[in-house]
Formats: sequence, C-alpha cells, structure tokens
Amino acid sequence: MFLRYLIIFVFLLPINSFALIEVDITRGNLNPLPIAVSPLFSDKETKSNLKKTNEKEDIGSEISFVIENNLKKSGLFNPLNKDSFLQKPDIAHLKPRFEDWALIKAQALITGKVTLIDDKLRVEFRLWDVLAAKEMMALAFTTVPSNWRRVGHIITDKIYERLTGEKGYFDTRIIYVSEEGPKTKRIKKLAIMDQDGFNTKYLTLGNELVLTPRFNPTNQMVTYLSYFRNLPRVYLLDIETGIQEVVGDFPGMTFAPRFSPDGKKIIMSFAKDGNSDIYTMDLENRIVERITNHPSIDTSPSYSPDGKYICFNSDRSGYQQIYIMKSDGSNVKRISFGKGLYGTPVWSPRGDLIAFTKLHKGKFYIGVMRTNGKGERLLTENFYQEAPSWSPNGRVLIFYRETKTDEKGEGFSAKLWSIDLTGYNERLVDTETDASDPSWSSLLSN
Repeated sequence: MFLRYLIIFVFLLPINSFALIEVDITRGNLNPLPIAVSPLFSDKETKSNLKKTNEKEDIGSEISFVIENNLKKSGLFNPLNKDSFLQKPDIAHLKPRFEDWALIKAQALITGKVTLIDDKLRVEFRLWDVLAAKEMMALAFTTVPSNWRRVGHIITDKIYERLTGEKGYFDTRIIYVSEEGPKTKRIKKLAIMDQDGFNTKYLTLGNELVLTPRFNPTNQMVTYLSYFRNLPRVYLLDIETGIQEVVGDFPGMTFAPRFSPDGKKIIMSFAKDGNSDIYTMDLENRIVERITNHPSIDTSPSYSPDGKYICFNSDRSGYQQIYIMKSDGSNVKRISFGKGLYGTPVWSPRGDLIAFTKLHKGKFYIGVMRTNGKGERLLTENFYQEAPSWSPNGRVLIFYRETKTDEKGEGFSAKLWSIDLTGYNERLVDTETDASDPSWSSLLSN
C-alpha cells in the first residue's frame, strides 16, 4: 500500500574512497561533525514541470532539509547555517571551492541536483571531504516525484554509513498506538509513520482496544494484540496490502507476541491453567510449542538476532528480573542483579545488548546491559516510561513516556521519545496524537 509504487534505481558514479573524516559513535559526541548540506538545485524546466505534477516546485531544497534534519537529530552531526554558504549550489555540485567551505568550518559537504525526466525524478548527490578536498561518494536515484521525502531518508542512510562505518536507520518507519481522549476513556488506534514523524497513517478505526504492535524483522508485516468482545486476540497485518489475519484467541494473554528473527514464528506469553508461561507458534502450520513450564510468571520474551536465545521477565527469584535461555527453553540463567524491578527486555539487532525498563524507588528507567547482565547503564529516568524498541542499527532506542495527572485527573499525556546509547541525545518524537508502544521497522531499502 505504501511501498510497492516505489522503484529506485541506484547509479554508481565515480567514488573516491580516501577520506580523513571519522565520526566516533561509541561515546557522547559533545562536538558533532560540522557538515554543510547545500540545497539540491534544479533548473527552471524541472521546477516548471514539477509544478504541473502538483508536487513541490523546489523539491531539491525540501530533500536537503530532510537530510539536514535527520543528521541533526542523530546527535553526531552539526548542519551549518545556509546563510553562511559562500558558493552557489549548482557550482558547488560540479566543483566545490574547498577553501570556501573550510572557511565556515565545514568538514564535510553534501551537494546535489534534481531533474525530472519522463515524469521520473532523478536525484543526484555527492559527499565531499572538505579537509582532504576529495569526493567521498556520488550516487543517483530515480523514482516517482511523490517519493522525494523517502529519497532524502535513503541519502541520509548512505551518508551516515559512509561517515560512521555503520548502517543508518533513517529509511524506516515506526508503528505505535495512537491515543486520544481522557485517561479513563482512551481511544486507541494503530498508527504508522516515517521515523521523523511524517506520513502518518491510521491502520485501525479505534473501535477495539489495540496494544503492543511489533514489526516483523524481515518484511512489513506487524503483529499486535486487540481485544475482541473483551477477549485478547492476536492479529497479523500486512502493511503493504492492508490484509489482516487472526492468529488466534489467547485468553489470559499478558503481552502481545514478537516475531522470531526469520519472521516464521511468533513468541508470546499467556496464562494457561492459572500460570503464565512462554509459547511459540509456527505461522505456517500454527503449531504451538510451550517453552517454559514454571510456577512463576514468565512474560515479555524477545529473541536474540541469531534466534538461538530468548530473554524474558520472570518473578521466579521472588521479584521481577531478566533471564535468558536457549530457544528451546533450556539453560535458564538470571542476568539482572541490580536493585529494583526489571521488565520489557528487548535484544539488540546487533546482538550485544539487551534494553529494558526498570522500576526503582518510584522512578522508571530505560537502560541497557550486556547479554551476560554486566555493564548495566541507565540512559534516562522519569515518572513513567517503558517499552523500548531498537533502531535497526542498534544505536538508538524509542520508547514512550507518560506524564502525571493533576489532582483533577487532568494533564495526562503519552509521548514517544528516543535516546541513543550514549544517553546524551534524548529527543521527543513528533506524533499527531498521544502515542505509546512504539516498534521500529527494519530498513525499507534493504
């Protein structure tokens, strides 16, 4: 529904691989890299033809703004003020005067050009190393004009990867629960948007309560929990086609399922015979397999990216902690030993960390720990916050945070926030309504 009309052809232009620029993404970046994002220029004919297609006349400037906004929000880059630019965009794209860009302290430069050819938008961009006076990357994309915003995200991913050495996370989407109304009577709908808050679409009508949507790591399929006639029911929804399917009714469900890394199974917890345990379901044959069998409450399962291990919550030690086990349920080990209660563990796509929610002395924390439980770091604290979800490159977490109501029961809100692993780059994520239970998609351009 949203992606199938997009056709992107990538043309490699000559690339100079030598570069002096290095961006350190492993620590708090107090001095983000100064980068100049020159507006992508277009000729008069292109602007005139774009106007006829009811698209923005100056798409090049709009694309450059998307790139600039993405880079700034990452916390690793400092896009410079365009008023300080000394060279015109069209000339800079052909041959930058590196001394002019060095004068305004730019270390990297992005230039580009937009043309309309047979109703197809061709977007070129170049990444330059100002200090070395060399071209680092040059690519061109062709797509339909209406996909200009997505092209901006893809370009940002290419730039991020070239300068940091790691995959980006900008050509992605976030599914979440849109919330409206008073706290005691919230209307909740499934909603999806680009990672920067644009192109919001609502996937359900709000007639039934929806909870905890989760993306399939291999495609644009989501699973979520909805209450049908007050009974919990698990759904699969294909974002592209809009086709929805009931997986099954699970009385006593405590958490909606998550997909296995290959997308062929879902893992979930539900209460059976008064006891909450973890189960998997094969989506092809619908065979359900019990993974844990313990008198305690076992919930919130999440697979490791290789599918060999599962992390989960359990109160088998007397209070809620995080455990890991092999995917067949064997070799259960407790890994959290700090003060407080631990919940909603989620394995990083990189495989190196587990994110979690922690409650200690009346405050909620979002944190990470290594998969053996060592190196616990609390990234942010607040009145109430939970449900962290990883960006596909494992460098940023999105979660939701609620505010306290006043004595009249007013003032409540739920908003999405993001924070990177350094803990220094915390940001409010724009949504049209209140929002909770976010889940980050994989890269759409993979």
